[in-house]
Amino acid sequence: MAPLHHREPGPVAALLEDERVTVELVTDGPHVHPALWDLVVRAAGAQRVAAVTDATAAAGMPDGAYQLGHLDVEVVDRVARLAGGAAGLGAIAGSTATADALFRNIVAHTAGPRAIALRRAATMTAATPARALGLADVGELAVGRRADLVGLSADLAVEAVYRSGDRVTPWHDR
Repeated sequence: MAPLHHREPGPVAALLEDERVTVELVTDGPHVHPALWDLVVRAAGAQRVAAVTDATAAAGMPDGAYQLGHLDVEVVDRVARLAGGAAGLGAIAGSTATADALFRNIVAHTAGPRAIALRRAATMTAATPARALGLADVGELAVGRRADLVGLSADLAVEAVYRSGDRVTPWHDR
């Protein structure tokens, strides 16, 4: 996608201005710098920004060699790049981030009170994507709602997963 340019603002400016658009950001760090996440959220509002993983088979896995379709990928320092690039300068080849990592990244890079950062992260990783998919029964814990939830510890590590209100046990083996 063409970047913002002072004479030709291109698709970025058009997407940020159009309230019908849900803007997707890979909030892993290598794809889009955290300073730009804040700029995009201030321009569009968190309710229009969906954090997406762009995850590959290397998501959550250690550094090493992986496949992306028929392409060889090298993961170094949790960044996936096409193999063969000089000194790790190959093109980014998807992400190694999981959704919980995106949530932690958003919280870590949101200025202000933790409560605001948590709300922004929940909006960008859950409510906005669900709304973009047309899932109407989301965004509120209430009697009669579906209750698909992820329970996090104080340091934002996944502790439990619930599907339709029932705990998925063990969640990490699914």
